[in-house]
Amino acid sequence: MPETHSAKGYPAHDEHSMDRVTVALDPYDTPEKAKIFNQKYDEIGFLPVLMVITNDSDQAISLADVKPEYVTQDRTKMQPASEDDLARRISHPSANTRPSPLPFPTRKVKGGMREEIREEIHNSRFAAMAVEPHTTQAGFLFFDISGISAPLAGAHFYLTGVRDANDKELMYFDVSLDDYLNPPSPH
Repeated sequence: MPETHSAKGYPAHDEHSMDRVTVALDPYDTPEKAKIFNQKYDEIGFLPVLMVITNDSDQAISLADVKPEYVTQDRTKMQPASEDDLARRISHPSANTRPSPLPFPTRKVKGGMREEIREEIHNSRFAAMAVEPHTTQAGFLFFDISGISAPLAGAHFYLTGVRDANDKELMYFDVSLDDYLNPPSPH
């Protein structure tokens, strides 16, 4: 996992000042950033996105019912890939299943995924169920961007289902990825 800091410090973030909670995204879309992974996710059509949630309030927030959604510029809606989705794409077993006119034995292709990659996916995914007061939680969401030429331009990320200590749902978070592509200049 990369070293993280407060969500307010990332260009693409949405801060709810009344609730004192901030959600930020940091796409790992460049070869330099993607070096932290053993698997080259861009080669299999996935975009790893670091999600950072900072809770500056005095009470814990619950993430048990969150629903992350990535919406591209052309309104394509995506949920994060599951560990199984990633494993299927990485393993990509394919065999010639056409029947042969001759009775020769066919060779089966065995797919598989190295244990190191399986652990990398499991350990890097966002899995926090809560964010304690005055702390930050972070982890990766993986989005299937195969067939999308410009997945970041004009895209938005929505996060719903964040609940405060009284089980009241906070207003949804809306993070514009244009803020990542064109960060505001410091004053």
